[in-house]
Amino acid sequence: MTTAHPPEAAAPNQAGIVWVNPPGLPTNPAFSQAVRIPAHADLVFVGGQNGVDASGSLAGPGLADQTAAALANLSACLHAAGAQLGDVVAWSVLLTAGTSPREGFAAFAKAWPANTPPPTITVAIVSGLAIPGALVEIAATAAISA
Repeated sequence: MTTAHPPEAAAPNQAGIVWVNPPGLPTNPAFSQAVRIPAHADLVFVGGQNGVDASGSLAGPGLADQTAAALANLSACLHAAGAQLGDVVAWSVLLTAGTSPREGFAAFAKAWPANTPPPTITVAIVSGLAIPGALVEIAATAAISA
């Protein structure tokens, strides 16, 4: 059984996933408004990743370096689970108060695969994270063909 996708949606990818950006809502190259995932897809949930190296040390004092490291850590988790960065359909991002999200979005733009619809995103500003000096924590949900 096939189902039609909404007219405001991009055509489904190979896994049948549809990214939706309804008319009347803002569009942004960093995120999609909604993502529809078919029942036959496998989901991969990656817990919050900070911008640290294998020893647990911060990748740097700035948001750009920490975001790039957090995305690399997410990518490693995804690969271990049989997915890749472009399979991410949703991000949850925690930023510490006083940081500029622009640096983080710039790091995302460098890491995100070209011609891949961006995931949905939720960003929250928090007073601090579990690792002293950490500026960002990113969790992800990916969808892949079963």
